[in-house]
Amino acid sequence: MKMIRSTLLAVSALALSLAASAQAAETYKLDPYHTQVVWSINHFGFSNPSGKFASIDGTLILDEAKPENSKVEATITIANLFTGIEKLNEHLLGDTFFDAKKFPTATFASDKVEVTGKDTAKVTGNLTLHGVTKPVVLDVTLNKIGENMMHKKTAGFSASTTLKRSDFGISSYLPGLGDDVKIGIESEANLAQ
Repeated sequence: MKMIRSTLLAVSALALSLAASAQAAETYKLDPYHTQVVWSINHFGFSNPSGKFASIDGTLILDEAKPENSKVEATITIANLFTGIEKLNEHLLGDTFFDAKKFPTATFASDKVEVTGKDTAKVTGNLTLHGVTKPVVLDVTLNKIGENMMHKKTAGFSASTTLKRSDFGISSYLPGLGDDVKIGIESEANLAQ
């Protein structure tokens, strides 16, 4: 009887341990209303105009206990580029730059998270843009995890990186129009139901 009780306790402890580890990583959905990618580029040395992509869909697997096990995948709809100037939007979406008809989306899939501080990390992954896939490193800050008025649990992040557009086959007007494109990302992700 004592042996059966010990075995049951051991099995129960193992089951609780497995349940706890299974709950360690949670799946979140990127919030399309509070996620955007803002870019800026040097325009022949005169100014640094910017634009944004605000149609982003994706999933975040967040492991708060072991952030290095976290992952993110996102898809950006290129046609939803916005500069505030309709003719410039059309120009950028044409075949001189993004060629949105041929390449309607850009995707990012992380493959490594390196924790660099209490709320910071370098997230490495593959960005596919304009039909070209290249590794990219994002400097990410966790802003907050908690309940908000609309969702049981939300995680908010800010991230940045700099890309060379020529790496992705977008080389029109080089070198006058800058090759380096500064990227800023603001994102909220809500715990999936």
